[in-house]
Amino acid sequence: MDPLSSARVDSWIWAVRLTKTRSAAAAACRGGHVRINGESVKPAQAVRPGDEVRVRVGDLERIVVVVRIIKKRVGAPAAAECLVDNTPAPPPREEVAFVPQRDRGAGRPTKRERRDIDRLQGR
Repeated sequence: MDPLSSARVDSWIWAVRLTKTRSAAAAACRGGHVRINGESVKPAQAVRPGDEVRVRVGDLERIVVVVRIIKKRVGAPAAAECLVDNTPAPPPREEVAFVPQRDRGAGRPTKRERRDIDRLQGR
């Protein structure tokens, strides 16, 4: 078996820059935030070319397909060549109405400004 045909999943996730540290990658595996081909895995699970890896980092779930195995961390352009990112685009951000705010230390609002604030808040 070729030594570069598989690698530990925590090492590969760290090497392709899906997590900042290898220990964070291992913790994500132990916490059930990493799946290979739909199955939750331990940090030492082998990952091979063609596997689909799902990694939840914060609120975002990254879905990647392994193209090439690497064991050492490389630069971002080289890391991008080792995977195919199938992560869906995030939903469009909702437009939020602008709420005017006073500068800190500007004192209390005037009566006119208080009426404007009440009108904006629907009171």
